[in-house]
Formats: sequence, structure tokens, C-alpha cells
Amino acid sequence: MKGSSKYDHVTSLPQGLHWLRVPQCIKYRLAVLIFCCCNNTAPEYLARDLHWVTDDNSQRRLRSALTDQLMLPRTRLLTVGDHTFGVAGAHIWNELPSSVILAPTLAVFKRNLKTRLFRQSYSSH
Repeated sequence: MKGSSKYDHVTSLPQGLHWLRVPQCIKYRLAVLIFCCCNNTAPEYLARDLHWVTDDNSQRRLRSALTDQLMLPRTRLLTVGDHTFGVAGAHIWNELPSSVILAPTLAVFKRNLKTRLFRQSYSSH
């Protein structure tokens, strides 16, 4: 980074370069894939793993059915099951506010998502 010497501490360097930390980077990638699935630009085999709350007959009367949330499938194994695309992606998608989810284009979605994740990443430091 400009103005840094090779002896400076690198802790603040990723923040100055506007890089996401690794957990937020993973969330970013998953959320972008989910957005692509919603807009039919992702491979069909990925979209098959996602199930919307509005599509489930048993939950249509719930308040959550009025939102753009994904169903969280139940898993037997916490070590493996919670890390599948359908579960991890749904969990991340459901955490996002509607201002990010309802972006009109992929570029706007990416910008809003990165801003949100960047603030989460560096707000405590």
C-alpha cells in the first residue's frame, strides 16, 4: 500500500485495500451463487438444493412466508450436513436484509453485499 514500508505491521493492510476477511469472503461467494440461482443464471444442479419458504404449503400462513427467505433443511450430521450448499447458503441468505437481497442487478447486489460484509468484518476492530 502506498506510504507503507516493508517493516510496517500488516494488520491494517487488508482493511486499507478493502479486502474481506476469509469468513466474509466465503459468505460473499455463497450469497452471490444464491443470487444467481434466484435469477436463473446459476447451474440448475445448484438451484435444485434451494427451497423457498413461499413454496412450502405447510408454512404459507406464517409471517416468514411473506419474505424472500429460504428454508433451512434439517441435517443429521452437524459436521457435514450444515456445510452443504443448501444449508449454508440458506443460512447466509436469510441473514441478509431486504435492501441487499432486492438488488436489481448482480453488480448492485455485489456492491451492497460487499459493503455490508466489510462493515461486519471491521466494525469490531
